[in-house]
Amino acid sequence: MAFNPWTIPFIDIYALARPVLFLLEPELAHHLTIKMLKFGLGPRAASDKDDPILKTSVFGLEFSNPVGLAAGLDKEAEAIDGMLNLGFGFAELGGVTPKPQPGNPRPRLFRIPEASAIINRMGFNSSGIEAFTNNLQAWRSKLGRVKRPVGVNLGKNKDSADDAEDFIVCLKKVAPFADFVTINVSSPNTPGLRDIQAKDRLKAMLDKVMKARAETAPELPVLLKISPDITEEQQADIAAIALESKIQGLIISNTSTSRPSNVPRKFIDEAGGLSGPPIFGPSTRLLSNMYKLTKGQIKIIGSGGVMTGTDAYAKIRAGASLVQIYSALIFRGPGVAPFINKELADILRKDGFKSVEEAVGADHRV
Repeated sequence: MAFNPWTIPFIDIYALARPVLFLLEPELAHHLTIKMLKFGLGPRAASDKDDPILKTSVFGLEFSNPVGLAAGLDKEAEAIDGMLNLGFGFAELGGVTPKPQPGNPRPRLFRIPEASAIINRMGFNSSGIEAFTNNLQAWRSKLGRVKRPVGVNLGKNKDSADDAEDFIVCLKKVAPFADFVTINVSSPNTPGLRDIQAKDRLKAMLDKVMKARAETAPELPVLLKISPDITEEQQADIAAIALESKIQGLIISNTSTSRPSNVPRKFIDEAGGLSGPPIFGPSTRLLSNMYKLTKGQIKIIGSGGVMTGTDAYAKIRAGASLVQIYSALIFRGPGVAPFINKELADILRKDGFKSVEEAVGADHRV
């Protein structure tokens, strides 16, 4: 099979350059990355190099590989082609809020090199849905754009009192240009947002959102992104509500307010959401539980600590149809997506699977 991954040497080069790059303040480095990708200065992974075993269909969408970029990098839909050219099978943009808001005061983004992890308390900094949608529409209209699925993470303004209205406003705006939308009720950085995960509030909110979806874009997949810190009772409630509401998917999970033992002491009291390898175990266990609770009837995107093909495979076996990464891009560099895909393809073949879909939920069939 003709497969020529350029990623392993590129990852090695990035490992040499990373100490210099990490001298930059994290949020400045983030903005510079977006600017580079926006102007086509990132590396490219040709779409025809995706291994055929990785092709999969989820939410009625076709994915050439199951490894996507999580929300949080391209918050304004500025650098979509640049991100997808890194070899991702899909990307999630945002989070975006109806009205512009600055987010939380700086500093609000922290690298934890010892654990390849990140703490952020960005607070849904957003230029607002109008500017975001203009960018997304312009990309959709562009000749020669990269044609891979793109989703939008929908958030709430800090001063909003209505559980559903902000999500509905954003959904209606982006619906003509998004392949899926995600209702984000699990960021720990907006006061009160996670409270919407409570049983009655979640059901009422999703009922309104799904009604708006039926009236606006009945074919648009709606996903719900949940916290890794929820209790077993909340898990059961969310699973039941997800099935009843007929949402199309879950993203498991968002960042965590926990501080596992492998997080250095100097970061223990740093407020914000933790992402990366320290939450791989908890988020994967939650994913497995939710797959069982929903009886495999709702598609799941596994997010949280995926750094390798082995990690992606573990999420898939636990019940994920797709996976997302974020911290891996920061710590392993722009060649990481094809690297993960190459390793995942090798593992699938070694274990006798003919496709990603065959491996989804395999742990539950043992």
